[in-house]
Amino acid sequence: MKWLTALLRVFLLAVFFLFAQKNFETATLRFYFDLEWRAPLILMLLLFFTLGIAVALVAMLPRLLRYRRERAPAGAPGGGVPGAGVPAAAREDAAAGGRR
Repeated sequence: MKWLTALLRVFLLAVFFLFAQKNFETATLRFYFDLEWRAPLILMLLLFFTLGIAVALVAMLPRLLRYRRERAPAGAPGGGVPGAGVPAAAREDAAAGGRR
């Protein structure tokens, strides 16, 4: 199975390399106020692909952190135990209904 994974990786690397060679001509990205950026097309594609991944990861971060907090083992600090980050006196006060 390892050789199949290695073969697939080599194949994908070759496909991406050939794709980069076919898209190496200069492209122009025009902004407002007559600003423009000239760069190889493959560089622009790679940059915007990377930016898309970064934006998706940032958008996913709150849900991922909530999932990790919910799945943390019970003995971990704050993991799985309600009020684990609260001092013991405050927990006792809350359990007594706010009266001591």
